[in-house]
Amino acid sequence: MTVDVKRVAADLAAEQEVLDAVVSALDDDQWRLDTPSAGWTIADQIGHLTYFDGVAAQAIEDPQGFAASRDELMAASLDGGADAAEDFMLGRYRAMAPPELLAAWRDNRSRLARAAAGLSDGDRIEWYGPSMGAKSFLTARLMETWAHGQDVLDAARSAGVHARREPTDRLRHIAQLGVITRAWSYLNRGLDVPEDEVRVELEAPSGDTWTWGPDNATDVVRGPAEDFCLVVTQRRHPHDTRLAVQGDLARDWLAHAQAFAGPPTEGPVATSLPE
Repeated sequence: MTVDVKRVAADLAAEQEVLDAVVSALDDDQWRLDTPSAGWTIADQIGHLTYFDGVAAQAIEDPQGFAASRDELMAASLDGGADAAEDFMLGRYRAMAPPELLAAWRDNRSRLARAAAGLSDGDRIEWYGPSMGAKSFLTARLMETWAHGQDVLDAARSAGVHARREPTDRLRHIAQLGVITRAWSYLNRGLDVPEDEVRVELEAPSGDTWTWGPDNATDVVRGPAEDFCLVVTQRRHPHDTRLAVQGDLARDWLAHAQAFAGPPTEGPVATSLPE
């Protein structure tokens, strides 16, 4: 399936609207619920998205201004460590009441949508590592929205709040990112990248089947696309999903899978034992 940057931008906006519907239904106390990310509330999750949607728009509109902002963040991290970097990104948003924070997120993502409307498939955008192609850049924003949205949903549900997000075929963007970052997941940890390929066969929400990798691969990952996306974004341990994982290479990959940039991180521990 051929996907252009306009389609990714539209799907990003749709994913943001779904999460907006979830958080806009929460009261102020529920915005302060703890999420699976240690030390982060639901408000912090939205603050994180607000910050990065804003700097993503800046990276498109004003690359020099973005580079200066990136340097400030890196300097804060070097001087004060992870806590200082977190305060640099989230401090202003932690001072906001939920309605103000929601409005700020809406403003930043609207700005991102306007900036993205001028992108072409061949454009590249400077970011925190190497520059990114326009489609990959917006796909990463969609993945972040969906993954942090999962943290919000998990927190709300744990507190007994009725919150739903139906899976859609927008998950294909995240699944594709999960597949193509297999090598990155090893390199990011200083590990050798396995030479043999892994076959991935996923059941799309629409009922279609999405596949990657050679038909004759001995290592295979099969199951619902949503579960695969939860694993590669480190929101679920493979044992807590309906994925069928065949072969040592496939199991090892999912143990290291990390579809997002940044230092290597470990996914959640299993809450159920493998059969």
